[in-house]
This record gives sequence, C-alpha cells and structure tokens, in this order.
Amino acid sequence: MANEELLKSPTTVGLLPWDRFHNWVQCVCVVTFDLELGQAMELVYPGHVKLTDKEKTNICYLSFPDSNSGCMGDTQFHFRIRQCPGRKVPHPYYVTYNRECPAALQTDNGYYYGYVYFRQIKDRTIRRGYFQKSIVIISKLPFVSLFNYLVGIIAPQFFENGLPSLEAVCHNIDQWTAPVPGDTLNLPVVGSLIQVRIPCRSDKVIAMPAQVRSQEPELLPANTILPSVHEVDLFSIFQPVLGHVQLLWELVLTGEPLVVMTASPTLSAKTVQSLVHMIWPLKYCSDYRPYFTIHDSEFREYTTKTQAPPGVILGVTNPFFVKTLQHWPHVVRIGEMQEERLSRTLVRLKKGSTMKALECSPGVYTRYKPFLSKDKAILKKLQKGVTSKRPLEVQTALLKRYLLELTQSFMIPLERYIGSLMPLQRNISPHKAVPCLKSFDVEGFIKTLEHSGPQLTSGLKGNWVGLYRKFFHTSNFEGWLKYRQQEVNQKLQALHIEAMCQADLLTWIQDKKEVEVVDLVLRMREKLTYLQNSDVPLSQDVATKLRNNLEDVITALPSDLQSVLL
Repeated sequence: MANEELLKSPTTVGLLPWDRFHNWVQCVCVVTFDLELGQAMELVYPGHVKLTDKEKTNICYLSFPDSNSGCMGDTQFHFRIRQCPGRKVPHPYYVTYNRECPAALQTDNGYYYGYVYFRQIKDRTIRRGYFQKSIVIISKLPFVSLFNYLVGIIAPQFFENGLPSLEAVCHNIDQWTAPVPGDTLNLPVVGSLIQVRIPCRSDKVIAMPAQVRSQEPELLPANTILPSVHEVDLFSIFQPVLGHVQLLWELVLTGEPLVVMTASPTLSAKTVQSLVHMIWPLKYCSDYRPYFTIHDSEFREYTTKTQAPPGVILGVTNPFFVKTLQHWPHVVRIGEMQEERLSRTLVRLKKGSTMKALECSPGVYTRYKPFLSKDKAILKKLQKGVTSKRPLEVQTALLKRYLLELTQSFMIPLERYIGSLMPLQRNISPHKAVPCLKSFDVEGFIKTLEHSGPQLTSGLKGNWVGLYRKFFHTSNFEGWLKYRQQEVNQKLQALHIEAMCQADLLTWIQDKKEVEVVDLVLRMREKLTYLQNSDVPLSQDVATKLRNNLEDVITALPSDLQSVLL
C-alpha cells in the first residue's frame, strides 16, 4: 500500500487530542528518590495514561543506575519491560506501521521501552545531600537513537524549567506526523527541528536507502539530522571483544542465554542493543533486557537455578549477578573502551575456575564451540583501521556490512526454500479455494544446501548444516517462519482476489449447478470481509471490482435464489 493510502487510513482520520502523541510515545515519567520509599513515581504525563502498579514499580527501579555504578552527573540509557497482561490492546496505528516497517523494528504488543535521562548531583538543600531524578520516555517503538536524543533535550529543560517545559515538548510531539515507514520527517521540538527517516521493509539492506519520500514537496532545513532512528555504534561497543564478534553472532542467531556485564547502565544498554542488532535484518525474537536489575519483576524467573537459563539476553551492572548468574553458559564482560583491549584473547571457563576473574576481566566467557571458522580477513581489516586511526564511523560501517552479509548468506537459502514452497500462480483459480503454502520440511531444506547453500555467497568454512539445525530450535526461526508464512499467505489471498476480479464469472456459472454458484457467492463475500478486516495490500479499486462481480453473479441467478442471497 502506498504511503498516501496509509496516511488516509482510518487511524489518521478524525484525530483526538494526544492521538498523534501516542503514535510515538506512550507517556513521559518523572522518577525521583524518596527517603522513605526509595525510587518513586513523581509524575506521569499526560495524566490520562494508566500504568499498572507493577509497571510503575519496574519503571521506577530501572530508571536509576545501581548504587554501585557511581553515576554522578548525567547518565543516559534505556530498558525494556513487559507490559502487564490484560492491557495489551494495540495502538491502532501500529497495525499499519508493523506492516510496512522492517521486521526487526516492529512494535511488540507485550513490551515497553524506557529511554532514561538520570541526573545525580550534590545538593546541600536536600536532606540526603544529593539531587536524584530521572526523566523517562515510555514508548512501543525501538527507536533507540531518536528517543535517546529526544530525552536528552527534554530532561535538561525539565530540570531547569519544570513541568511547563515538559508540557510544551509533549504538545510538540502531539503535532508530529505519524512514523510512516519510508518517509523523511521534520519533527519540531522546543523551537528546533529534528530530521529523521523511518526505515521501510522495502529498503535495500546493504546499499544506502534510496532518495527518501516525503509528504511535503520540500522539507525545511533541520537543526539536527539523525542518520538513523535505531542504530548504535557497533564498533565502539564491540572493540574490546572484536576478535569474537562472529562467535557472538552465532550465540545471538541461535538464541543462546547471554548475560552482558558492564560497569554502567549506558554501556550495558548499548551492548545488548548491539547484540540484538547483529543479526539485522532478521528479528531477534527472544526476550532481551538492555538494563536488568535485582528489582526487576522477572528477576527470579531469569535467575533460577532449578531449570536451564532461558534464551534471553540480559544487561547487568550489579556485581551481585556475577555469583547469581554463574550458571549461565555465556557471559560478555566489557569494561571501559580502550584500544589496547582490541586483541584481548577469549577466556574459556573450565571446571574449578573462579568467578573472580570474570568480575574484573573484559572478555567473552563461554564453552561454546562455533560452527563456523573465524573470518580473519575482517579482523585484520578492522585492526588495520585501529592502527591507522580510521574514523569510527567507517569502522562501524565495515563491521555492520560484514555482519549483514553474514546474516544474509545464512538467510538467503531459507528465503529461496520458502519460495519453492509457494504454489504456482497458474494453479490459483477463482473457482477453487486458495492454495496453501507447503509445510517447511527441515530435511528437505537440508538437501538443498549442497547446491544452493551459504557457500554461494560466503567464503566461510565450517558446519553450516549444524548451525541451521540448531537455528531451527530457536524462537528466532519460529518468529521468522511465522512472519514469512503470514506474508506468503497474504500474497496468495491477494492473487486469489485478483483472479476473481479478472475472471469471466458470468460465463463460468452458465453450466454450473446452483450449489456451485452459491458456493462461489459465499467465497466472494468471504473475500470482501477479508479485504475489510486485513492488511492485504490491494487498492480500493480491487474491492469495488470484486463487489461488482458479486452483484453480477447474484443478478444472474433465479429470482427466488436472489432473494435468499441478497
């Protein structure tokens, strides 16, 4: 569906106050420190937004760094929490947004993101001696770069001018155009403009996006142009463990339990977000927590030793987790960014090894044996870039491209196999039911790898078959397969509807029994209902044509049967 049709959809017509705001943001929270209560919710804006007590508690605890972090001054990071059951009514616009955006940027109805700006400074006028307060943007959108930038504008203004400045910014957001995938937008914020482009599913994943489309003939010059709404600086984050990026890619791809231990919530959040982004454009379908604390409502669920660790990624800063999560099979420990840590060797845990080294030594701790051999060429290229002081942006671009090509080499055979399961278009008949996508057969897919496997696009040697078999047992595979099945079935429905519109149905029904014609009428009505209630990308002209064909068929029937069907 074209962007013009998206913007004219019912979700953007007859807007009420705060409707535009909620296309982007659920609410903004102010969390303060109370001597008697600890972290406490001071304000939720706008006031009509309802959060459960559990959600408020999680937001409060996750909005402050752990006390051991020693974060003085201003600190920014983000977290991800579960939305409480029973309240998962999707915002109407996100149905449209999810259909057009990349799978990895879709909203998840069960989770909120929190983008935090925390300030801690000495203040003798306060009994505890410190001013401690956080401003938190709560949103369904995983636009990490955009919202971290936005909260960096909102919070200092609030600390300086109080509630009126927060109200002004929120009213600015309530004027923003909906985040239509593929569009470039100018977003007004307190007298300035932020220019962003919303990624689209049809974007080329390696080449830079094509010339962006816009609803305005020409955008006004913006004060700030964000290169991406969601990406983080991969190279800076992974530099301390760069030699093991490919191993980390396998761990993320196969949904292995992974804990990230860092000294600050900022680094924790960026590292976890970078890990999730490693398999782009594939969506990471397991749970992940950019910042996780002992107060989190899922703490017991994720730290229990009575069962195997769940396939999630946790980012932590509290040393308490060194002991609590010592049974987890994979740990990434990242300290401060320093170039001399680039070539740090992988540390493998052995029986009898102590956790003391883990607490203080950066590295990747695992017994995992990679399926693929290490790509030394990319490591050499990046190492040369460090030596020659190549710009970080270039280093990140090289690393991003490498990971993207690796993921594509892995996914292309799967996409090709899905294509082979599609029924032929000539077998789609308007007089028969919609043909189904054939079931995914693991062994059938494995047989295709000999002639059309990853070796066609990647020079990496190793046990690709073993990696695929492990991948098939993950939520990443389940999520991808469900997503592709929905896409293909929707495409089949669209082709079937188009076939009904193009067919000469009046000629076809002339020698058919009444029961066959009635069956056709019922199927055509089902299609019209489907068009009204689904996201199938067909124009209104198709629906009109189908409706006219239906009326023609009914009119051609005997009058007594017409009265029953009309």
